[in-house]
Formats: sequence, structure tokens, C-alpha cells
Amino acid sequence: MLVSYQWLMDYIDLSDVTPEEVAEKLTRAGVEVDRLHRYHDGLNGVMVGEVKETTSHPGAEKLTVCQVDVGEQTKQIICGASNVQKGQKVAVAMPGTALPGNKKIEETTIRGEPSAGMICALDELGFNEQLLAKTEQDQIVELPADATLGDDALEILGLNDVIMELDLTPNRPDCLSMLGVAYELSALLDRPIHHPDHTHGVIRKNAADRIAVDVTNGEDVPYYGAKVIDKVTVDSSPLWLQTRLMAAGIRPINNIVDITNYVLLEYGQPLHAFDYNRFGSEKIVTRRAEQEEKIETLDGQERTLTSEDTLITNGNTPVAIAGVMGGASAEVQADTTSVLLESAQFDALQVRKTSGRLGLRSESSQRFEKGLDFERTAEAAERAVTLMEQVAGGVVLKGTVESGELPAVVQEVYLHLGRLNRRLGTALGVNEVETLLHRLGLEVTDLGNEWQVRIPSRRLDLSIEEDLIEEVARLYGYDRIPTTLPIGARSAGALTVEQKRRRKLRRFLESTGIQEAITYSLTSAQKADQFLLHQSDRQMQVLMPMSEEREVLRRSLIPHLLEAGVYNANRQLEDVFLFEIGAVFEPDADENKQPTEHEHVAGVLSGQWHNHAWNGEEIQVDFYVVKGIVEGMLKQAGKENNTSFRARKREGMHPGRSAEVLIDGETVGFLGQLHPLEQEAHGLPATYVFELDAKVIFAADNEEFRYQPLPRFPAIRRDLAVVADANIAAAEVEAVIAEAAGEWLEAIHLFDVYQGDNIEAGKRSLAYSLLYLNHERTLKDEEIADIHEEIVAALRSRLGATLRE
Repeated sequence: MLVSYQWLMDYIDLSDVTPEEVAEKLTRAGVEVDRLHRYHDGLNGVMVGEVKETTSHPGAEKLTVCQVDVGEQTKQIICGASNVQKGQKVAVAMPGTALPGNKKIEETTIRGEPSAGMICALDELGFNEQLLAKTEQDQIVELPADATLGDDALEILGLNDVIMELDLTPNRPDCLSMLGVAYELSALLDRPIHHPDHTHGVIRKNAADRIAVDVTNGEDVPYYGAKVIDKVTVDSSPLWLQTRLMAAGIRPINNIVDITNYVLLEYGQPLHAFDYNRFGSEKIVTRRAEQEEKIETLDGQERTLTSEDTLITNGNTPVAIAGVMGGASAEVQADTTSVLLESAQFDALQVRKTSGRLGLRSESSQRFEKGLDFERTAEAAERAVTLMEQVAGGVVLKGTVESGELPAVVQEVYLHLGRLNRRLGTALGVNEVETLLHRLGLEVTDLGNEWQVRIPSRRLDLSIEEDLIEEVARLYGYDRIPTTLPIGARSAGALTVEQKRRRKLRRFLESTGIQEAITYSLTSAQKADQFLLHQSDRQMQVLMPMSEEREVLRRSLIPHLLEAGVYNANRQLEDVFLFEIGAVFEPDADENKQPTEHEHVAGVLSGQWHNHAWNGEEIQVDFYVVKGIVEGMLKQAGKENNTSFRARKREGMHPGRSAEVLIDGETVGFLGQLHPLEQEAHGLPATYVFELDAKVIFAADNEEFRYQPLPRFPAIRRDLAVVADANIAAAEVEAVIAEAAGEWLEAIHLFDVYQGDNIEAGKRSLAYSLLYLNHERTLKDEEIADIHEEIVAALRSRLGATLRE
């Protein structure tokens, strides 16, 4: 359900409550607002203008040169719409305006004629093109004649609105209407409801003289009401009506059909309008369909029915499928002058079966399936004819022709104060509970410590005492209910798979000699753009930052780990080996959305990795130490066979000692040495870093161990020295060798790299040790020789590499 904030204000005063606050209150009370949609974000500079003069463009037949008065000045604007005319009030985007889709309006010249703005169509201002009425597509929007020049056109078009998208549970069909949501807010805010006007004039002619209603299947159609409206003029709906329907996701069609949809959204009561003169008789007959009976519905499809479906007929032929969709034969069209309006109650189960079988779920069927408020059925019809009188010039005939009776549902539930307080753990008093029940619109009879509560038909989901207790809790506030420990047996807790993997990763890193650090999630704007795994132009600013150093959500773990390294180095702790597993935050393209949180693992290493004082051996941290740690992490996650490394320059990293980490060809991290200038800026010696997206490590892969027997046959080892271009990575050579060697290759190891004498400039020698093994038999030297010839051929053809002589 899409709920317009501006439309909602017709029924309840929300002048001091923002859309965000309304959404928060509804969600806290159990009516979840999934998201807020804003049409106008970043949109301004669209003014009301009047077309004073139009002339044909001298250089283009389909363009019109318009002189447009925008209040204080007149602008020349070139327009390509066919419906632009002198005297129209239009929406004008002034130069400097940024329209949806990043379309910026500027003063320009079109085919030799200057143009200082743009006359806008609805889709250019943010409306979904698929929801536009056919008459409005590819046409500029014409504003009401009483619009004031220079005023904000967005206000008139309803583009300053906020749409709340409700994610309703099946037990709250009452909120499938604007009035239902207004009642909910009335209870939450303790404010009165303003009901729509449904008073209209009538003529002396009786509707009963023009139509009769015969319900032959009362169990399927408990109530059917019909009204007749004469002298209607079918035309496009007023702009306010169209924009409200489009805000709710419904495409305007014409004023009569639009009114039925408007009332459906307003009251939650589906209505249907037939063309009286095309109806085919003066009698409405409802009945079950015959097996294999057919009807063409409003969407132009022929539907085949069964004897389980309910039809609205003219006594002979079907004109609608009850509660689902009308038929094409009695559709309201441009020449319609008399309307037959249906407002009925249909069996919810019957409608659900028909809708599901036909695969035809409409706004009407959705509401019939969940159950309607019986008290609104007749009122909704009166509201619709009121609007037809106002918008379409209709004349309403006296009375409503009815069959059956609207159910007089009197549902009473008893609520006991003691049980309520025990269930909620509260100490609410009699007056406090009664006040909350009255705010819900419930009739309450005090019986001492117990109440007899009469449930209105709009809230038939309240059928037992626990339902009323939940309603009291919602209004009282879930956050105000005291916290208590559960009563009963308690089960032992357990770690999730992700928690186990996090601990396993932490233990591995600690076992290598690195210590864990925990740093701030907030950083400075400058540091937020450093060492990014994924580049992004946006930052997530904090509304009330503690300082400039903590004003932005971090997007990398490395900057703060480097801060920790500097802190240690300044205190003569020069061997720094730190890691962190923590969250980083990626901004969404939509500025109204919260950032996406990713978990990363990163490390900073600087100083002596090994120091054996007894023999004077010292080993400094280098690229291969960090690469080994990363490989160990990925091996722990079972990703070692999918992992590869690719040399890649990155900002802030040493151009010749950094690489990307790839899994299945997708970049998941990077490692390498800091750029010398970066090291100097931090006052650190040679420092190496790594950062990976932790989801590849925490992914719940199958961790089964697989065993195989020890080999019964001997392996064969062969060495291979290859001369290749110096810019070809050893990993590329290794990959070609592994592919060409086939299934008998058990292991491959690079044991020597040489450049110098007897090696051509720009090339280098790579020496590999290859181990072959067949688990089924002993390999022969001739077979290995053949494989080596294939390897050499593959290296030559793919990399231009040769054997070293």
C-alpha cells in the first residue's frame, strides 16, 4: 500500500509531524513503513508560467517558439510538445534546474533560436511514465487556470509529497485505505479524524425505475447496491485527482474510472462503474458462471470460467467477474452519458479462488480477499457519486437499488485488567487502559476490573482478549514495556557458522604473530578516501560529529591501523604487526538510503619479522610475508584453489610491490607495500598492508575433509627453465604450464628467477620443478617427455616463451 503524506493530511492534522516521524510511529506500532519515496529530492526552480505567444520554429516543423511569462519576466522557450497553446498555464524549469535523471536545464540555442528554460511534461518532473494517462504521454502538463505566475509548480503538481510504502501483515486489511491509515494515526497521536464529504444533490427520478437487482447466489453476494448517475461528461480527470492516483501507483484513465479508483484507495471499498446504455438491460443479475463460460475483461483478455466463479450479468450475458475485474462490453468510454455504479460485498474465499485460478489479482480482489469494512460499503458509493457530480457534472438519481443486507456485525470481546498487566508486565490503571481503548475507536463498557469491548467492523481482526492486549501494548509503546527474563527451561546457546569462522580467522592471524586492534568506525573526510577496495565518489557524513577527525564513516580499515602503527612507533615499539576485523560503510547511490555495511579484514606490518639473536639472523617484513599470510587466510576458508594475484598499481601503494587478490577472477582485496611518500608522511619504515572483503572468508562453504590413499606408484620430477618477457608474471607462466600438463601434474614450484648474462635484455629465466603422479600405474619417461613438448608448445604460442638453452 502506497500512502501519500499530503493526501493523508485531508483526514488528520499532521502539520507538526514530519513524514519521517509518521513512518517511525507507524512502524513502532506494527504497521511497518518499508521505505519513503520522495519525488522532489534535489528538484527546485520549476515555476508556474503562462504561454503568451506561440510561433512556428523557422528551422524545424515540429518545434514551437513560445513566449512564456513566469511572473517577473518573459522567457523565450523552444517546445517540442504538440499540445502547447497560447494562454496555457504550464510548468517551466528555469536555467540551472536539475531535473530527474541528472538533466540540467541551461540557456541554449536550438536550431538557431535561443531557449531559456523548458516547458515540462509530468514524466520529466519525476512521474513514472508507465503511470501517465494516455492523453498525458508525450505532452506538456497544463496547470489549472487559477495558478499564480511565478509560484512553485511542484506544489500544484503534488511533487512536494512523500509516499510511504507500507508492508502490511495479513491481519491489517483496514490499512489498505487512506482512512484506515488515518484511523491508525488518530489512535497513535490522539487526534480526531476528518471524514470525506459525501453529500450530493439528487433529482426526483428514482434509480429503482431505471435498474433492478436480482441476487441468485446470496452466499456469494451478501449485499449488492447500485446507483444511477445521468448526464456525466467523460473526460480527463483534474490534475489533483491524476497526481494522487499516480502517487498510489495507479494509472489515470478517465474521470469516472479514476473516481472509482480514488474511492477504493480512500475507503478501501472496491467500486465498479458500468456504462448504463451499454449494460444491455435494466436488470442486474448475479449468478455462478456456467462451466467453460467466457467473458472478455477490461484488459482485453478472454477468460474461461468455471462453475465456482461468480458473475455480474445483465440477465443474459456476463458484464463483470465479481470482485475481480469488469467486462469490456459495458466499459465506460468517451461517449458515456449515464453510469451504473456498483458497490457490493462478495465472499472473500470465492474471490480469492477466482483470482488465483485466473491469475488475475487486482486492487479490488486484493481487498475483497482480505475482508471489507461493511459499514463503509454504502458510504463509499455516496462519496463516489459526490465526486462524479463535482468532477463529471453528473446528476444523481434518488436512492440506491439494493439486494441483501449489509451484515450487522456486533463482535464483543472481554478484557480483564489483571490478565492484561500480567501479560505485559505492566501496572496500568483502569483509566489509562480505557483511554487507550477509546483512542482506538472501540466502544467500552466498564464492568469493574473487566471491560466489554465492542469491535467496529473495520477492525474484525480483534476477536479475542489477546488481540486487545496487543492493541493496548501498541498504543502504550512497546519500548515502555519493562524487560523481564523468560520463565521456563533455557536452552544452551551456540555460535553461528559465521561466528565460528570469525574466531577461526582471528586465531589463525594471532598464530602468525599479529595482534588484533580495534579502531574507530568514524574518520576524517581525507582518510575516508584512502586505500579504498571499491572506488566511490560519495562519503557518509555524520550529522553531529565529535570532531573533524570523526565526521565520516570509514570505508577502509587501513588508515586507522596506520595510526595505531605510528602511535606504537612513536613509543619505540618499532616492530608493528596489527590486524582488524571490522565494518566499513559503502554509501548508497540514493542519498536517502542508509549505507551498506561490509565486514573487512586488514593488517599493517612493519619491522623485523624474525630476529634470531644467537646467530645474528634478521628477517624484515616483505611482500612475500604478507602474501603468505593472505594465502593462509584463504586456505583456511577453502579458497586456495580459486585464488590468484595480479600486479596492479593503487593509489598510496608502491607501484612495483602491490597486487590485487582475486577469487574466481573477482577482486576481493589487495596487498603490498606503502608508497615511499606515504611511509615518509607517516614517519614509518618499510610498511606492508593488506585488506580483504571478509565475506569470502565467512562464506559458508562445505568444510568436509576428503581423504585419499597414499600413492602406490612412484612420482616423476622434472625441471623446466623458461625464458619469457620480464613483464609476464610468473603466475601466468605457471597457469599455462598447469593447463598444458594435465591431470598427472601433482605440484609445481618456482625455484629460480634469473636475469643477466646469456639472457636477452627485457627477458628473464623462470625455473620450475614439476611433480607428476599417476595413482593407477607407473608413469613412463616417454609420456612425460610428450607432456613437456605440449607445455613448451603452449608457452610458445600463448606467451611467446621459449626453453632456456
